[in-house]
Amino acid sequence: MSEPLVLPVEPSSPVRMFAAGRFDVERVRADFPILRRHVRGCALTYLDNAATTQKPQVVLDALMNYYVTSNANVHRGVHMLSEIATEAHEAARGKVRRFFNASSTREIIFTRNSTEGINLVAQSFGRRRVQPGDEVLITAMEHHSNIVPWQLLCEERGGRLKVAPIDDSGALMLEELDALLTPRTRLLSVTHMSNALGTVNPIAAIVRMAHAKGVPVLVDGSQAAYHMPVDVRALGCDFYVATGHKLYGPTGIGVLYGRESLLEEMPPFLGGGDMIRSVTFEKSTWNELPYKFEAGTPDIAGAIGLGVALDYISEIGLEHIAAHEQDLLTYGTAVLKEIPGLRLIGTAPQKASILSFVLDGVHPHDIGTIVDRDGVAIRTGHHCAQPVMERFCVPATARASLAMYNTRADIDTLAAAVRRVHAVFG
Repeated sequence: MSEPLVLPVEPSSPVRMFAAGRFDVERVRADFPILRRHVRGCALTYLDNAATTQKPQVVLDALMNYYVTSNANVHRGVHMLSEIATEAHEAARGKVRRFFNASSTREIIFTRNSTEGINLVAQSFGRRRVQPGDEVLITAMEHHSNIVPWQLLCEERGGRLKVAPIDDSGALMLEELDALLTPRTRLLSVTHMSNALGTVNPIAAIVRMAHAKGVPVLVDGSQAAYHMPVDVRALGCDFYVATGHKLYGPTGIGVLYGRESLLEEMPPFLGGGDMIRSVTFEKSTWNELPYKFEAGTPDIAGAIGLGVALDYISEIGLEHIAAHEQDLLTYGTAVLKEIPGLRLIGTAPQKASILSFVLDGVHPHDIGTIVDRDGVAIRTGHHCAQPVMERFCVPATARASLAMYNTRADIDTLAAAVRRVHAVFG
């Protein structure tokens, strides 16, 4: 009798079921081993989550378990380890589909990160759509990853990149956006949540606005996906990108959701193994979705780890996470405003989990260096959003960004460290 095909057993999960309406941050923190370490003799206060989040033990265990028990290439092997690895990899795709409520796993493409997902759409979808004189519309709050690919496309195809403005709070000016949607607009690409300001855009309304004029929409969900529920069918968007390392998962794995009808008509982005149906020296034909866009050996461990991370998030509940983080944002905003000379950058009515600020007479890099002595990890610089810095007439900001495992005590530690910066520079 042949051995039964089984997926690698995931180690006993430290994830706890959370009662409805209840969030226990200390129980969450216990699941993240790195939060127990010290930095420069101080307990780590990690507030750089917009750059990358830390990983729960279940994710770390899943990565190790894959390599120890079932490391093999996927899709092409007939031996048992390959079958197990393939099932685990494709099971992770199913978890991504459920997490974003896509219609089918055919609409879920694994990428390296959000940046690759945007480039895939630009080169495969955009290159065929944008002709000389055509337009691509973005907003003034975009990350460089949602600017540069469209610049390259427009330069190559003779198109024009247009930018919808933001107001002094960092909110998108919707009337101006609507006015910029013209018969020549071939795509609108917009962030769900600004990494530099924390602004959360009303994506469903924006999609309806664009679709009313026949314009497809790509949404950059790099920041939003780990802070709030994302339902791509409810949003109505045509493409949505997210990145695993911000979803408490591994680095090197990302997700592109695409509407199946659009993906079907798009040519491959990269050529190579697994994305083909047949190859001769005269002609090649392409694999079915989603594999047409997944050339070569994928990040198998990364996909499995991402799937476990999504399970972890889902079990706690994004609604609980969002409420906890909103409380921290409100508390942090009030605490930081009490510091003399500190000015918050990004005060839109709808925002989440980002506290960007400047301090009179102090460069943000100096802020980051000094607070690091107290074990406080924040990000300083332009945050890959130089046009945002130009819009607010600052060279850079210091940015504290929140995640589910942060606490009010973390905010207090940050504030005390920033007050020391203020004292040092007078």
